[in-house]
Amino acid sequence: MESDGSTAPETLRGLLDLTRLGNAVAAGVLTFTGAFVAAGLDSSVVAVVASVAATVFATAAGNAVNDYFDRDIDRINRPDRPIPRGAVSARGALAFSVALFLSAVVAALALPPVAIAIAVVNLLALVAYTELFKGLPGVGNVVVAYLTGSTFLFGAASVGQLTDSAALVLFALAALATLTREIVKDVEDLAGDREEGLRTLPIVAGEGVALRLGAAVMAVAVAASAAPYLLDVFGVVYLAIVIPADALMLSAVRRSFSDPSTAQRRLKRGMFLATAAFVIGRAVDVVAVV
Repeated sequence: MESDGSTAPETLRGLLDLTRLGNAVAAGVLTFTGAFVAAGLDSSVVAVVASVAATVFATAAGNAVNDYFDRDIDRINRPDRPIPRGAVSARGALAFSVALFLSAVVAALALPPVAIAIAVVNLLALVAYTELFKGLPGVGNVVVAYLTGSTFLFGAASVGQLTDSAALVLFALAALATLTREIVKDVEDLAGDREEGLRTLPIVAGEGVALRLGAAVMAVAVAASAAPYLLDVFGVVYLAIVIPADALMLSAVRRSFSDPSTAQRRLKRGMFLATAAFVIGRAVDVVAVV
């Protein structure tokens, strides 16, 4: 999988960079979170491990194939990515992504049928994202938002708790917050996307319209975050953590109008803090039962 002129260590580093390992592992953590929020400690260890492994492999594969399809635009927006910098060839990146996809499929075979169905839909969406959806105004953003939120659903489905109310709210919150973040990222990448001829939401509708839409979506996400407390699923500890998370995400949305790069990073931190609220909320319930 080495590209012309690259050494083995450079190629290995390039392959790891293709996976965006931190993001892949984070997605696995989100799947584990979905399983824990839905079932607490009453879940199969095999199912949890298989679902986390499938998520990590699938996310890494999606990142790698995205770099393959995005190799031309990355020469403008991300020249330090593995293919533009020559660490990995385009063909090598594609072969690597296929191997990762197959690994995800093998891991998913240990899961219940509904979880396998979610995995299949997500794998197809990952493969189709760059070529079919990314350049459609808003559509690519929605696909990425769904994929992020679905990691929680996948975790819940893997332990037989797809309809758990907390997991469903967590899915909605994550998907909506991610949609806002993706819109902000499109504003950040406006120059390269326009050069490539993509029709992203900020290009078609304008930066101001796109950012205002992102702010409206985030307002819905913040409102949804109150549901577990109002429905008496989680208690005041959950509320004490999710409120600062909501405040951080709302402040990030406001910052996006002047500094999209900083805003999208703050949105990501706020999303992880909100996820922690769900985990701690369920942990409090588990301790109370014990």
